[in-house]
Amino acid sequence: MIEKHSISPGPGRPKDPAKREAILAAAQVLFLGNGYEGSSMDAIAAEAGVSKLTLYSHFKDKDALFCAAVKATCETRLPRRLFQLEDDCKIDEVLLTIGRAFHELVNSPESIGLHRVMVAMATQNQALVRMFFEAGPQQLLFDLQQLFAQAGARGLLDIAEPLRAAEHFCSLIKGVQHFRLLIGYAEPLQAEAAERHVQDAVHLFLRAYA
Repeated sequence: MIEKHSISPGPGRPKDPAKREAILAAAQVLFLGNGYEGSSMDAIAAEAGVSKLTLYSHFKDKDALFCAAVKATCETRLPRRLFQLEDDCKIDEVLLTIGRAFHELVNSPESIGLHRVMVAMATQNQALVRMFFEAGPQQLLFDLQQLFAQAGARGLLDIAEPLRAAEHFCSLIKGVQHFRLLIGYAEPLQAEAAERHVQDAVHLFLRAYA
């Protein structure tokens, strides 16, 4: 059941960035620990140390808070600056930097936990699953699509369909290891093995699109 609330902030009411960050941090902890349905707005407000009125002044409902928590996690681990092409950039270094950040994000305990929550919600709340995909994975695909289109226009890559290339890149970086982590079959790759995997994936991608 999607939780709604009628409280809305007054016009022009100033927001406290520190309280917003505390709410997002609390939401991530509870959503991962208790799942979406098991995390109430009351519990999130208590975890964040704020009142419900303050919580609803920042986020209109639980769906909005959940999506904001997903988006904040992605933006922290994959900042938008990574997808900007400088004039003198080397495309292989750009892709390696993105690949390392994405590999670390997608295999992190937070990400694995969120993916498990979404799998559990797939048959219960498809609207929420769509919002999760749009706030996280789809935004990454869009950023990569824009990057690959720019790289193609500058002659750094030979890509006819940037979105398909973005999907290929993400699939290569995730690999089978990501599925192993989702089902609890294996532990995350250690530093040296993770770096070797990312380099192999980027080199394979460049063989196809350089």
